[in-house]
Amino acid sequence: METILLYVLGILIMVIGLGLSIALHEIGHLVPAKAFGVKVGQYMIGFGPTVFSRRRGETEYGLKALPLGGYISMSGMYPPGKDGTASRTASTGFFQTLVQDARTASAETIDEGAEARTFYRLPVLKRIVIMLGGPFMNLVIAVTLFAVLLCGFGTAQNSSTVGFVNQCVLPAGSTETSCPADATDSPAYAAGMRNGDRIVSIDGVAMTDGDQVTSVLRASPGEELDVVVERAGAELTLELTPTLSERYVTDDLGATVTGADGQPETQQVGFVGIGFATEKVRQPVTAVLPAVGDNIVHVAGVIVTLPQRMVTVAQAAFSGAERDPNGPVGVIGVGRLAGEFASLDSVPVVDRAAYLLSLLGSLNIALFVFNLVPLMPLDGGHVAGALIEAVRRGVAKLFRRPDPGPVDTAKVIPLTFVVVIGLGAMSLLLAYADIVNPIRLFG
Repeated sequence: METILLYVLGILIMVIGLGLSIALHEIGHLVPAKAFGVKVGQYMIGFGPTVFSRRRGETEYGLKALPLGGYISMSGMYPPGKDGTASRTASTGFFQTLVQDARTASAETIDEGAEARTFYRLPVLKRIVIMLGGPFMNLVIAVTLFAVLLCGFGTAQNSSTVGFVNQCVLPAGSTETSCPADATDSPAYAAGMRNGDRIVSIDGVAMTDGDQVTSVLRASPGEELDVVVERAGAELTLELTPTLSERYVTDDLGATVTGADGQPETQQVGFVGIGFATEKVRQPVTAVLPAVGDNIVHVAGVIVTLPQRMVTVAQAAFSGAERDPNGPVGVIGVGRLAGEFASLDSVPVVDRAAYLLSLLGSLNIALFVFNLVPLMPLDGGHVAGALIEAVRRGVAKLFRRPDPGPVDTAKVIPLTFVVVIGLGAMSLLLAYADIVNPIRLFG
């Protein structure tokens, strides 16, 4: 029963965290819009029928039935057509109808005599500030969460304490679970190293963590090293000679690197047969922004390859193949991951809390990056429209031509319609995949 409650608690934490992230994203739009004098008719969390709302001044604040996003309704999002009208005729085509309906809806938000309070009349820079305010809030949230995670909880890294000693040397990829009779003793075992030994120095050079020790040992095959270890409060010197061994190449995350032929890459390095215990180490504040930057680069890479990745998700969803753990995941999948980790009795509560924080931080980075994609209705699409307008007006001014006026962003409504359909299809596919073939933390 307790496991189920913890599972539900993990999901609730993610739902609340995501809801707050969306609410703050919209506040990032709302505050500068009001500061620049734009009339904001609605501030809503979610879509569909209104569950609750309250009007304060000229703005209605509320909650919709489907809390999967949010929006603010600003006066005059789209400029009128060249003839100054926003009407449509019965003979208008489907996409033209979409454009004209968007103009009509935009015109209806403009109060008589309040044309100056419209979004499209703002200077380009102010429009960009309004549209970037939402993603900026997600970035601030992500930086804050990662600061708490790295500086408060710390990150797990290999300590200089020996966690285990292999009795023998086995080749890379070996599936043996015990040492064969003719196996060679590992250098560490032969030197008398034991579990719990803390490596203090190697050849007089102080060791601070397991990664430093590994680097020295891998670079010293065949060399006799004086290794000072601390055992039961006393220091002992062991003579250790790494043997030359073929080992898998790993990346910064510890994953095995594969070559162009799809096979794991190997290299000849020094090997002694030890592993290190991990410990939580608090990071300096200077580590926060690089960590956020790495996450942004990763998310951007996922978005660039999103069509290909969605094909992979579809294949896994309908064939039962294993999902890519680094691939896209929907809201349902994120909730399942949160619930699964929160219910792990074998993991300390502190580590479970840290995981949920990292998940929320990564979600906000995803919201930040995704909203910068230069396609409407995303924030990046409106920013792109403003930048195009700035270039057009700049060129006209340079060549002393008449001011071309605001860019008619309503003309891209058909593309916006296609983007919305595409996003909806991806959301449904991810939801289906997260239900029938979810990404699991443990098997």
